[in-house]
Amino acid sequence: MEQFTIAVVNSFMNEAHREQIAALAAEHDAKVKFFTSQDEALPQMADVDILYAAATGGGHKLAQAAPHLKWFCSVSAGVDPVLRPGVLPEGCLLSNSSGAYGVTIAEHLVMVTLMLVRRYPEYAEIIRRHEWQNNLPLRSIKDSRVTIVGTGDIGTRYAERIQSFQPARIVGINRSGRKRSAVYDEVVDQSHLTEYLPATDILVLCLPGTRETTNLLSRERLAMLPKDAFVINVGRGNSIDQAALVEALNHDELAGAALDVMAKEPIPEGDPLWTAKNVILTPHCSGKMTLAYTRDKSVAMFCEDFVHFIKHEPLAHEVKRELGY
Repeated sequence: MEQFTIAVVNSFMNEAHREQIAALAAEHDAKVKFFTSQDEALPQMADVDILYAAATGGGHKLAQAAPHLKWFCSVSAGVDPVLRPGVLPEGCLLSNSSGAYGVTIAEHLVMVTLMLVRRYPEYAEIIRRHEWQNNLPLRSIKDSRVTIVGTGDIGTRYAERIQSFQPARIVGINRSGRKRSAVYDEVVDQSHLTEYLPATDILVLCLPGTRETTNLLSRERLAMLPKDAFVINVGRGNSIDQAALVEALNHDELAGAALDVMAKEPIPEGDPLWTAKNVILTPHCSGKMTLAYTRDKSVAMFCEDFVHFIKHEPLAHEVKRELGY
């Protein structure tokens, strides 16, 4: 049996996670090395066959330092940094942790949706001014028309949760137009997006970073939304024309927005996004490894695919390179 060397480069792991991976590696005569930082791992990547680390945040450097890499298992759902030419060795498999983040990001989405319809940004400003005004007309998820662009784990988990708020309808938009969950009233392919924007009250973007999704919500498409619509983005910041979004908010052409991802992160000092009207900004924190469920799920997914890898079976969470997810 071929012996493989695994490098685990993750700071979130507890002892139980390390023991779980170490026991599985020992069962299959594999060697495993644990690192808590990229700087610690980089000098020791020369003999690594399997890498379990984040593809984002500099993970491409680890891959480039591992010339014999056969499988990169990304802790992050996004893998665009390692899809660049010359990052992964020829024939290297790539998987991600899409499926681990649905719970935590869906809860974030529910939170900001409620904050928008209940006009939290405006009430927060009223309180900041030490004023007492409590009669702003409110909106509701109930009877709202919700459009979710990206119907994978995150979008579907969100749809399942807001269904209990009784929206008028939940429309899913994805690349294929396939309806994989009964939670959606309708699913259409991405080419129909412009047809649904004028009839959308709450627009949620849960998209990966690909060529197809760059600037998907352009200035022209933003203008198709009703003036009382809300825009929420937890996918990739480059999915939205951010300058156009800021203009729409400041000119009351949209009711509000909630962004956990931005065109440039961190947001530059002086960027007009900081002071846009009725915007809720969070510092790319909806996912991360801050929830125990996410951490446990990611490790379980790696272990599942490690067994597939050893047996030369298709990986359950393999990324389709041509799609980017």
